[in-house]
Amino acid sequence: MARITVEDCLQEVGDDNRFNLIHLAVKRIKQHRQGEPYLVEAKNKEVVMTLREIAAGEVTFTNVEELPELNDLDALEEEQEAKEGSEA
Repeated sequence: MARITVEDCLQEVGDDNRFNLIHLAVKRIKQHRQGEPYLVEAKNKEVVMTLREIAAGEVTFTNVEELPELNDLDALEEEQEAKEGSEA
């Protein structure tokens, strides 16, 4: 897998403010530590995985707060589908 760079992340974030990038990464790392799954496939440490999510466009300032809620909704939908499948 290719190396991830800060420049890749800054391009995705949309400004050259490294402080904002760090702020976004810290928010996402806290979510991972509370059990949120990663949105990209790789085997790296949590900081690198979080930067990979940002560089891939999966984590942005507009969706970082919503990601835990979206994952909860996905889990509920999967449970309902499983229940419906077992009832049929």
